[in-house]
Amino acid sequence: MRRKRILAMAWESLKQRRFRTSLTTLGVVIGITAIIALASLGEGFRVTIREQMEQGFELNVLTVMSGGLLTGESSYFTDIDVQNITDITGVSIATPLIQKARGIELFNAAGKNSTPLVSLGVDFPHFWEIYPERLGFENGSLPQTIANNTVILGYNVAHPNENEIFAYPDENVTMQITRYVGLKPISINYTMNVAGTLAKSGAAGFINFDDTVFIPLDTARELYEIGDKSDMIFVRLLNKDYSDTVETQIKDLFPANTVRVLVPSVFMEQVESILNMVEIFLTSIASIALLVAGLGIMNIMTVSVMERTREIGILKAIGAKSRTVLTMFLTEAALVGLLGGLIGVPVGYAMANVLSYIMYRYSAGFAPSRSIITGSRAHPLAAVTPILSPQWTIGAIAFALLVSVIFGWYPARKAAKLDPVEALRYE
Repeated sequence: MRRKRILAMAWESLKQRRFRTSLTTLGVVIGITAIIALASLGEGFRVTIREQMEQGFELNVLTVMSGGLLTGESSYFTDIDVQNITDITGVSIATPLIQKARGIELFNAAGKNSTPLVSLGVDFPHFWEIYPERLGFENGSLPQTIANNTVILGYNVAHPNENEIFAYPDENVTMQITRYVGLKPISINYTMNVAGTLAKSGAAGFINFDDTVFIPLDTARELYEIGDKSDMIFVRLLNKDYSDTVETQIKDLFPANTVRVLVPSVFMEQVESILNMVEIFLTSIASIALLVAGLGIMNIMTVSVMERTREIGILKAIGAKSRTVLTMFLTEAALVGLLGGLIGVPVGYAMANVLSYIMYRYSAGFAPSRSIITGSRAHPLAAVTPILSPQWTIGAIAFALLVSVIFGWYPARKAAKLDPVEALRYE
């Protein structure tokens, strides 16, 4: 019997049992809908998280941290360490940094205190080469000659609230540093001149520039009495592909386990690996629904074989082979899987968009109040646009076909093995 004829007979048989076929197909649709919804949401999450991480981590910038920064012990880098890192192949520039987040307050000419802030002592020209795109000015500019009392204010420092400016360029502000001599706190005031205020720049790694005041490196070393030492070294690479080799060479410059190198690309790979596992886990759970639909296909086809026993006997009596009967019933199962897959894919993508909107709409209710990286106020989750890839579309439909054929095999084989004489006697 020709394939077209077998296909036509299978389709006609499904049409004759429309209600039962619709319910069976609905099971496949639900399974495919769940798979596509979770898969497309997972792909959307992956892209959104990657974009946000690329905004927070320049992939060609490494951060070298001393062990003392993590353990609280006195451990610093020297200018010689900075030069040794600069000499590594693949490094564009390396610059030291001094970070202080305690015992620092800033007052403007009116005596108003600033928001909580972080003080960064940096080599201004070199540090701006590390982040040329991120560190843009809202007012003022990077001075050509850096005086010891120069200060640059991050966006949140310069804007305590929407209707207030903390200080303008060329104005003087007072930086108050509190130290402890024994148990007694001693506050020392320094007059600083504002060179400029930054536009919103966000967090780069573990530092939020919006909550930061920048002062010259030499001034920070003098204020904190640490000589030529620094807390961290920021390293800009010629290309992000040098990350692994440069990381290894930096660690080789120091005794074992005394430095930590933050490599953004490695961190992103780990996050994507976790997202992959979560996505596989969720789609595996969704696949259970399709397997349940497969049981429905087996059930309806078994019943169909019992109802059509005489029909099968007639087909065999007029010369139809067992292989033909087997193919006809498997074709019916495949049509149910194909139809369910074709309907489930767009329905699943639509469901993913609905879920994305709901999650974004109510994300403010469960977003953390502060970022675990920067300590600044966290924002609600970004909108996630589900992504339906061709691979998932083809894979989902193929999976629906495979499940349908597998679960349709037993009743199809049972139909093919029917004895034509006994089938014709069946009432």
